[in-house]
Amino acid sequence: MMEEAVVIKTKKQRSILPFLYKHGTMLVILAVTIYFSIAVDEFLTYSNFSDILRSISIVTFVAIGITFSLIVDGFDLSVGSTVSLATIGSAAALVLFRQELLVALLVPIVIGIAVGLINSFLVVKVKLPDLLATLAVMYIVNGIHLTYTKGYSIYNSMPLEGGGTATGKFIPSFLFIGQGSLFSIPFSALLMIITVILVHLFLQYTKPGRLFYMTGGNREAARLSGIPVNRYRTYAYVLSGVFAAIAGIILASRIGTGQVSAGAPLLMDGVAAAFIGISVFGAGKPNVIGTFFGAILIGILLNGLTMLNVPYYAQDIIKGAILVGALALSHLQKK
Repeated sequence: MMEEAVVIKTKKQRSILPFLYKHGTMLVILAVTIYFSIAVDEFLTYSNFSDILRSISIVTFVAIGITFSLIVDGFDLSVGSTVSLATIGSAAALVLFRQELLVALLVPIVIGIAVGLINSFLVVKVKLPDLLATLAVMYIVNGIHLTYTKGYSIYNSMPLEGGGTATGKFIPSFLFIGQGSLFSIPFSALLMIITVILVHLFLQYTKPGRLFYMTGGNREAARLSGIPVNRYRTYAYVLSGVFAAIAGIILASRIGTGQVSAGAPLLMDGVAAAFIGISVFGAGKPNVIGTFFGAILIGILLNGLTMLNVPYYAQDIIKGAILVGALALSHLQKK
């Protein structure tokens, strides 16, 4: 009888654990949504959901870039500072140099590509460990944008060193990216959804997408199969930089300033979303749909905590705990 009881208990555990691993993230999203709906009257309002979607869009773009680096068995710690530099790049083009929309978009994209190329050079060519290489680049990029701005944010009519005020401004077409809506849906959210769908289709149903996964799955086997492994690793880091730059554009257009170090908090959010995504629907690998739902969980949680007046520094404890949980789930699934 004892042995039968142990066998039954073991079978139950084996059936429950895979279910929780596969659907746990969705259950947590549902649970926190219900809790905040009860605890905060204004949580289930259109304006609040618009704010959540806008914040999620920024985190999602950062997390998609991190997902690409994870797919090729790498890791990019420089995305937060890349967001900050891209934000400053857009703001400087508009406010300090009086440029139009195209330049304000191209400057941060070029910045993202440049950061990605530097990361890939250090990791792929110099063969530095990805964590150390991207950590060093993170500090360099952060120092560049702080040196350029001398620690000050860039905003409309800001005072200049030589006297007078800046004559440029954040133009309406740029602000529309982060603040505008189409069909009552925030434009940045529509941009996020379209990007998630396109990246998912690319990774799952195209040859280059499958080669990304093969590169990260077994680098030596992929190389022996004739796959240009180093090229795809380079692509991954460049894409990580580009998506971080897009997040910087959305952030600058949402807040209407080039705020220094604005992207720093987004590193942990993006990393948490990407690692949470590994377990969504039992994928067991980095994937953009899972990353999207991970960003939704992070966005809802932070929004609810803010509405409950939880201090921002205490929210880092929650984010850290979520990241630990995501890493633990990933490790258990691999075991």
